[in-house]
Parts: sequence; structure tokens; C-alpha cells
Amino acid sequence: MPSRARLLAPLVVLTALTTALTETAALTEQAPTEPAPPAPADDIQALAGDWLYVRDLTEGRAVEDQGPRMNATIRLRVEKDAVVWERPGGDEPFMIDGSAIEEARGGATTRRQGAWKDGVLEYVVETTRDEDGAVLMLIHREFRVTPEGLHVRVVMDDTSKPGSLSLYRHPDEIELPEPAPATLADMAWLAGAWVGTRGTSSVEERWGPPRAIVMLGTSSTVKGDRLTAFEFLRIVERDGSLVYKAQPGGNPPTEFVLTEMSDGRFVFDNPRHDSPQRIVYERSGDDALTATIGWIHGGTPTRFEFTRERR
Repeated sequence: MPSRARLLAPLVVLTALTTALTETAALTEQAPTEPAPPAPADDIQALAGDWLYVRDLTEGRAVEDQGPRMNATIRLRVEKDAVVWERPGGDEPFMIDGSAIEEARGGATTRRQGAWKDGVLEYVVETTRDEDGAVLMLIHREFRVTPEGLHVRVVMDDTSKPGSLSLYRHPDEIELPEPAPATLADMAWLAGAWVGTRGTSSVEERWGPPRAIVMLGTSSTVKGDRLTAFEFLRIVERDGSLVYKAQPGGNPPTEFVLTEMSDGRFVFDNPRHDSPQRIVYERSGDDALTATIGWIHGGTPTRFEFTRERR
């Protein structure tokens, strides 16, 4: 418009500009609000990668209630106009410009909407019933990269409440624990068969005696006449401490380092593992054993009670 105006008489130019401004104002009043522009690439790229739950930062939450309010691990991929949450059940993309993605299924519609603003990625998932528009589910998530890691806030249904706040970090940025001094002789008492029940299942662990620098063990869970879980176990002496190696279902081993040994209590930690992060064996006399698995910080651990099998 300006380049053409220079070829016209001043009065014509003034008239044209007045008309254009009037039309633009009318269109502005009628047009919907434009989505916010996408974040600078170098800012939003900080969201990309694997994130692992570290601790619950929710104010006022009891220690036993602490834990992640979404997956213990989060994998995010940043694309041109969207962030993709890579999940075992399938990728879940959401836009970063405020636009929505809708999916209708089974008489309900799920609407996913993402937006990036001031260093915070907001992601809202709302499912409504097609029949009457009733809200069946509403989840509001916020992702913010901070100097200490990724803060993830989750609000369910009532968005007027603060919800829960969790801290995640890249696994290789999580500090490993300092090993506690110990030898296999300190756990020689574990050798033998330990049996217990959990619900309607029977659980047992069988440990061989220390040989060289290792104790070998197995764990099995049986419900009725069906084996529902099994695990290969090792406790290895290494660098003046002990390492607990677990292979559930025969999978590759995960290592947990001994971090505490006192009064018959042995604590093995791996803060870079998704779940569990802590395994604890507590000895009660010669014939009673309690084993728990859970988070390093907070939460209610899963508890197993065993007695020594006598033959």
C-alpha cells in the first residue's frame, strides 16, 4: 500500500488510508484472538530429553503421601510447532501456540491444548461427554525448567487449587549416593530360605551363603498354582561396600548401592532408577525379615514380611 500511495495525489492517499484503518479496526473487533507466538527455539529446547522423578515439592503434603502425580519418567521431544510426550502407549503431541487437538471416541471428546508463555509450557487435557457436554476429566499440567531441574505441576479437575509439584532431573545429572563401608560377612545372616505372604500370594526369597565376593539369590511370587513374578538377585562386594543387583523377570540387572547399615538395617539406593529407588532389608532376630521397596524421598514403601523357613 505505501509504495502505491506515493504515486497518488495527497487527498487520495489520505482517503485510502482512512478507509483502510476503519476496515482494519472493524476486522480486529470481529477476529478471534491470535495464538501466542511459539517460544524461541533455544528456550523451549531445554524441555527436550529424558526426565526422572526426584522428589515431591508439594507444600504441606505428608511424607507418606509424597510421590509423582504422573509418570516417574518423562520423555519429551521438541518439534517445530509442538512438544511430543513420548509414552509407552504411543506418542502424545500437543501444540505450543495455544491451538487444540481434538479426538472423539466412545461418545466423548478429548481436547488437548498446549501453550508456551514466559518460560512455562501449559498442557490441558479435557474430556467431555458428547451427549450433554459434561466434563468427565480435566488435567492441567505445567512444565518449567529451573536451575534445580524440571518442575512439573499437576492439577486435577479443580484448577483453582495449586495441585501437586514434583521435581524431575536428567538421570545423568542426579548425584549418586556415597557408599557405606561393609563386607559380605555383614549380610551372611541372610543366607537361607525366607517365606511370607502378600494378599493372596505367597512370596519367598532364597539366598546362598557368601562365596568369594558374591551372594546369589532368587525371589518368586506364586498365586494359587501360577508363578506371577520371579527375580534373580545378587549382593556383590565392591570397593569396600556392597552392591545389590536385581533382575526382575530376568531383565538386565539394576544396581543399588549400600548407603546405610545400622542395627540390622541395610539400605540400598539408586536415585537414577525409575522405580523402586530404594530397597531396605531389616533383620528382626534370627527368624524374621522385613523387606521394603519405594522412593528415596517420601512415599509409602511396599512392605514384605518374611520368616525363616525351618526344615
